[in-house]
Amino acid sequence: MTQQTLLLENRAAEAQLPAEIFTRADLEAYLNAALRLEHATIPPYLTALYSLHPGSNSDAQHLIRTVAVEEMLHLTLVANVMNAVGLHVDLAADDFIPNYPAHLPSGEIDFLVSVQPFSQAAVTTFLNIERPAKAPSEGRRLLPRPDLGAGTVLAASPLDPSVRYYSIGEFYEEIDRGLRYLDRTCRENGEELFSGDVSWQVTGEYFYSGGGEVVVVRDLATALQALELITEQGEGLGGGIYDGAGELSHYYRFEQIQLARYYQKGDVAGRPSGPRLEVDFSAVYPVAIDAKLADYPAGSPVLEAAEHFHQTYADFLAYLTGAYNGEPQKLLDAVPWMFRLRDDINRLIRNPFPGRPGVNASPVFEPASRERS
Repeated sequence: MTQQTLLLENRAAEAQLPAEIFTRADLEAYLNAALRLEHATIPPYLTALYSLHPGSNSDAQHLIRTVAVEEMLHLTLVANVMNAVGLHVDLAADDFIPNYPAHLPSGEIDFLVSVQPFSQAAVTTFLNIERPAKAPSEGRRLLPRPDLGAGTVLAASPLDPSVRYYSIGEFYEEIDRGLRYLDRTCRENGEELFSGDVSWQVTGEYFYSGGGEVVVVRDLATALQALELITEQGEGLGGGIYDGAGELSHYYRFEQIQLARYYQKGDVAGRPSGPRLEVDFSAVYPVAIDAKLADYPAGSPVLEAAEHFHQTYADFLAYLTGAYNGEPQKLLDAVPWMFRLRDDINRLIRNPFPGRPGVNASPVFEPASRERS
């Protein structure tokens, strides 16, 4: 993004004030919510990935794995924006992991995101996560949020519990507007919004996703570039099926599984014409959906395995927290660590769930406050 382009965009955006982000504290709340949002997709993707029988569904395995790695990229991009404005990144907070099933917006209604085995229902959920949706009017960007009890609501306003955004895209649009507004007002007051330590930035030297470059955030232009990459990879560029790098967006990658056919260059949305994609929904371990530690019998081997995985995953998030707070070299091991979780997951998904005939054990992703006491 050139400075001239940014100037023109800023002029066009001046009439589009943020709905809620008017202070650094507001921005911090939103960026923390963005961290939670990007992380919340990783447990469902990993569980579906490892529920597949070894040697089966190689196409689906590759697609899900690739998207999971790119969600790690998105997490890293949000962290870079936070570091650029001098904020602390914390993935180890007790409430960082959502309470599944979590709620995500898809236009006027919410849908549930569960940790579940690979299935047609799981693919539909993945499509809903990545589905592009723009509010029909400025006044519909924020909508009333229903009372959902203990359920985690993602892409909701972190400042007003009574409202949530029309879509993930609109949630990021608010952060975009907030950054523009704060950068402008800071400069008018002789202050600098982007005052963070550049050495804390995660660069391509420390993280490679295979899809999309890590954006080093130094100013407004690079912050907006990072946010744009996140939304483009999920939804596509300008309503198309590809992102800005010419790669198929997450939504259309998952649609290939649903339609059992690959997209190829020249195709339009909903009409892939490439080779067939073989999908076998029967070659899957029937793992429990949204398992909690409290579901497993006390003293059972599967509870021990579930507790071990839960602690290993907490250690993984703590490790990432260090990487995003001045130790970017730790990111070199982050993606391999994420996939080493497979060994702990396999100890669960290949064993029956005690007392539930036809159901296998499942990894547990839940807030620390909900652990078995």
